[in-house]
Amino acid sequence: MNGPDTIKSPSELISGDFTAAEEPFGLFATWFAEAVKSEPNDPNAMALATVDADGLPDLRMVLLKGYDADGFVFYSHIASAKGRELAANPKAALLFHWKSLRRQVRIRGKVETVTDAEADAYFATRPKQAQIGAWASKQSQPLESRMAFEKAIALNAARYTIGEVPRPPGWSGWRIIPQAFEFWHDRPFRLHDRIEFRRAASDAAWEKTRLYP
Repeated sequence: MNGPDTIKSPSELISGDFTAAEEPFGLFATWFAEAVKSEPNDPNAMALATVDADGLPDLRMVLLKGYDADGFVFYSHIASAKGRELAANPKAALLFHWKSLRRQVRIRGKVETVTDAEADAYFATRPKQAQIGAWASKQSQPLESRMAFEKAIALNAARYTIGEVPRPPGWSGWRIIPQAFEFWHDRPFRLHDRIEFRRAASDAAWEKTRLYP
């Protein structure tokens, strides 16, 4: 994972003084770098919230695969539940919870599909077995048995024994373009620190508010 090239991480944003931040991307970069050092597993794990056709919230864990000033990117199947829900309502919320640091970051915003070039480039970095699994899986669809899935894996492994595995046509990525961030840091006696950043549009200035715990 690489942080944004265009975003500075202010040196003054030490653990106890994050409320001095004037914009959210640099603060996120600082916190994420610390989480990479302290979290025992998957510091890039994030909860992704969407809504279905009935307006019922849906939530699952996914992995952040890149972020910069344009947004936060993850990958999956277009035909998955999340893919269908985002196609119908391209808005989402993210939650990072870094238990080792006792911190959370909440992000909400609009969603766009990444370009084919971006999806191709990331898919090419995946282990070959994971690439083959993407071809074998009809993600979120009913599965009659584990044996049927393993057969599909074997068939696709034989199909791509030699050479590179191309990206499946139904596999892509999404970028969440933040409209709101909230940074939360645990304090004794539940007297937590919280700051929120909001903007009216992707090219608008951020407005910062300190929140009660």
